[in-house]
Amino acid sequence: MSKTLMQLLVESKNEGRKQLGILLDPDKTDIKNVDTLVQTIEKAGADIILVGGSLLTSNHFNEMIASIKRFTTLPVVLFPSSIYQISKDADAIMFLSLISGRNPELLIGKHVEAAPILKHINIEVIPTGYMLIDGGKPTTASYVSNTLPIPANKPEIAACTALAGQFLGLQLIYLDAGSGASTPVSKAMISSVKNIIHIPLIVGGGINSPEMAYDAALAGADLVVVGNTFEEDQSLIPAFVTAIKSAEKIIKNTISNA
Repeated sequence: MSKTLMQLLVESKNEGRKQLGILLDPDKTDIKNVDTLVQTIEKAGADIILVGGSLLTSNHFNEMIASIKRFTTLPVVLFPSSIYQISKDADAIMFLSLISGRNPELLIGKHVEAAPILKHINIEVIPTGYMLIDGGKPTTASYVSNTLPIPANKPEIAACTALAGQFLGLQLIYLDAGSGASTPVSKAMISSVKNIIHIPLIVGGGINSPEMAYDAALAGADLVVVGNTFEEDQSLIPAFVTAIKSAEKIIKNTISNA
């Protein structure tokens, strides 16, 4: 990439462009089919490939990242839950600080372990405020992190937490209802966070239809992330891209007519 991922995300946000990220779970992705998978993702019009999961039971993480990079020109971004999900072959890593919780290990502890590793590999490190939002049922992320998610009906808590993250110098805010959530992050919460921060906003978890992706983008998500939905049916990706671009068009038209 001629520009850093952070530069691309900020430019997209400032220009009002909405983006789609596809999250691949290393434990659920068949490395033998990575070439076809990533080519399908790129051809469908997605913008970013994220790789990571709450657990890592497979032993092909580094091989998988290298394979993805061979078959796509899209940015490949690590979305790690531990230091075992770091690879020199990725373009960037979201250096996640779980600011919605109070577990010190995930606020700074694990970061101390990861820092010397990241210093010696040539990938972009993006400080990211990660916020778990109640998606209607317990998730692996909440269990593994030993934290409670922010209640879905408390957008003011999410907004203040995101703002605190921005004031601390974090460069991205990521609202996540968790893999397999019953309900995605609400439009009200997304809007509340969007209206109070000026850094790019990422939203994921429980977004299993183009309509949900449209709602998230229209409410203020700069990057909408979808994972589980595509594990069984990759043909849905173009519909999600269309939905997000439709939201982008409406927002731009509203601004130009104001």
